[in-house]
Amino acid sequence: MTKIRIAVQKSGRLNEDSLKILKDCGISIDNGKDQLKATARNFPLEVLYLRNGDIPQYLRDGVVDIAILGENVLVEKGADITIAEKLNFSKCRVCLAVPKGVSYNSVQDLEGKRIATSYPNTVNDYLKSKGVNADLHIINGSVEIAPNIGLADGICDIVSSGSTLFKNNLKEVEVILKSEAVLAVSSKISEERKEILGKLRFRIKSVLQGRHNKYVLLNAPNEKLDDIIALLPGMRSPTVLPLAEEGWSSVHTVIKKDTFWEVIDELKLAGAEGILVCPIEKMVL
Repeated sequence: MTKIRIAVQKSGRLNEDSLKILKDCGISIDNGKDQLKATARNFPLEVLYLRNGDIPQYLRDGVVDIAILGENVLVEKGADITIAEKLNFSKCRVCLAVPKGVSYNSVQDLEGKRIATSYPNTVNDYLKSKGVNADLHIINGSVEIAPNIGLADGICDIVSSGSTLFKNNLKEVEVILKSEAVLAVSSKISEERKEILGKLRFRIKSVLQGRHNKYVLLNAPNEKLDDIIALLPGMRSPTVLPLAEEGWSSVHTVIKKDTFWEVIDELKLAGAEGILVCPIEKMVL
């Protein structure tokens, strides 16, 4: 049987989140310790565990058909590679940072300065767009130490919480790129494997829709039902069922996570009671 080959990061948070979304898609992977390749038991898929920075070339060469990796890596090393889905996890940003004691007004202050980075292409493109020339020192690994040892005047690196910058006495001054995990596709993928990819994307979209929404059940007095329903978007429209107690109804609906608390506050003011909130495992549209 033909299998689609997917690359995921060998270790770290992105590895864990990648395997989780595959698991949530109902795909069981036999993954032994220190294994570099694994096969799914119940889906035509092989997983290759690779270094994040190497994945774009594997996609370009057709060694793997698809990959889950950081969008920032594609911007740096694989701008020619197609993104099929943004996955909404492993979010970070690529930032410029300078020592806390340094006065900074704009990116023009970096003219002629030394910048340590693992993302030379990303930094060069950004500085060029701003008309700034700087001297880049390419470092693989922890770049935050560079200003402290006199190697650079500033750095460009990925930032999640900013705690690493803070610990190294640095401050974030420019956001070059906002990034998240993406599903990328090789241009050399075969038609047969494209069909498998279509099935996988359908599952991924269902999982992501579930993660983005909450299932809500509430009780509403019938005289306030119209006002409450007007607040609820639902998938098509809310489900309304009569309660055993006369004059009351049960309303079932779906609310997006990013507007959840605002809608709940409005529902309470409109007269909703007994509001129950449940996670949605998958949402097939």
